[in-house]
Amino acid sequence: MTRIARAGRVTFAALSVPNYRRYYAGQAISMIGTWMQMTAQSWLVLKLTNSSTALGLIVAAQTLPVLLLGPYGGVIADRADKRMVMIGLQAAMGLQALILGMLTVTGAVQVWEIGVLAALLGVNNAFENPARQSFMMEMVGPAHLRNAVSLNSVLVNAARSVGPAVAGIMIATVGEGACFLANAASFAAVIFSLTTMDTTQITPVAPAPRARGQLREGLRYVRDTPSLAIPLVMMAVVGCLTYEFTVSLPVMARSALHVGAAGYGFMTAAMGVGAVAGGLLVAARGRTGVRPIVVAGLSFGFALALATIAPDLWTEVAALALAGAGSIAFMSTGNSTLQLGAAPEMRGRVMSLWFVAFQGSTPIGGPIVGATIGAAGPRAGLALGAATAVLVALAGLAASRRVALGRAGAQEAVASA
Repeated sequence: MTRIARAGRVTFAALSVPNYRRYYAGQAISMIGTWMQMTAQSWLVLKLTNSSTALGLIVAAQTLPVLLLGPYGGVIADRADKRMVMIGLQAAMGLQALILGMLTVTGAVQVWEIGVLAALLGVNNAFENPARQSFMMEMVGPAHLRNAVSLNSVLVNAARSVGPAVAGIMIATVGEGACFLANAASFAAVIFSLTTMDTTQITPVAPAPRARGQLREGLRYVRDTPSLAIPLVMMAVVGCLTYEFTVSLPVMARSALHVGAAGYGFMTAAMGVGAVAGGLLVAARGRTGVRPIVVAGLSFGFALALATIAPDLWTEVAALALAGAGSIAFMSTGNSTLQLGAAPEMRGRVMSLWFVAFQGSTPIGGPIVGATIGAAGPRAGLALGAATAVLVALAGLAASRRVALGRAGAQEAVASA
């Protein structure tokens, strides 16, 4: 029992921080609602349009603002009180979900309205996510950061296992609108957690003064730091073509496996269960750096290859559980590598670029994956994602080796001078 208790303390170390415990509880409720909305929105668009391309375009509308505005969100995060930024923007996200829910339950919702509200949510995310990502260090400190990032990823994916399953049942019984209204109510929990924190236990970074060229400064900083640039480029490509599950999985469920909304919920939940297991492993024993990211990317790609060829729902569920573990290892290892490697005054801008790489690439990748499915069949989206993850992992390994050889050569030149 002593060994088990010790392992538990290591795995959940960040929860020893009271503010983080409070934040974690609020996020747990809110994230379930978020996954319910994502599941219901995808299914509603497919029901209204019967088009994977339309679904890809809605996803693109929600993520295009991240691509365009995300870097500016990082500048604001470095200038402002991150906690207050989060409170205001979380409230705005709750209002967006409420409007979408009211339109849907009254039967008035149209596809263009879903697109407009999705775009507004994307604008909100472009500014809220960099503040939230960089606030983690201020809340838990460097000693607990990697563990906190991994536990946060576990939370997101535990919610992924619960939210879509609940959404699938609610869609089949009371409709998509109830999912949106439940999500709107869930934001109260995270806002309460943020407003009731012990601010004396937060160690904020001194806000960066307003100055011209701060966005360009952040871009130059990343460009000149290979340990940050390589993970960012890897995530940009994988985020563009591999993480488009809101496009590929509904079509896989409906057109390849013929399992309906409930089956789609189980498929998405399976990824969440796998991600929880993978995230807990990373929280307890994970490392940072390019090489662990490469290993996670290869595992992610091979698991998606199995999901691509799965002949039935339960084989698909097993393969997606493995893919979930690989995806969370790839994401959380990259996130921790950047947060620990970035200078404090640059952290908001660096993490905004991470968010742009992860979600801002979707306006490009969503339509590509949707069009690929339309041209080559419902399994083609997962196949494209699998190939991308494997190739990007190999390219990242090669790039890191070139950087290491270049440094070794430079050191030899200095030594011989």
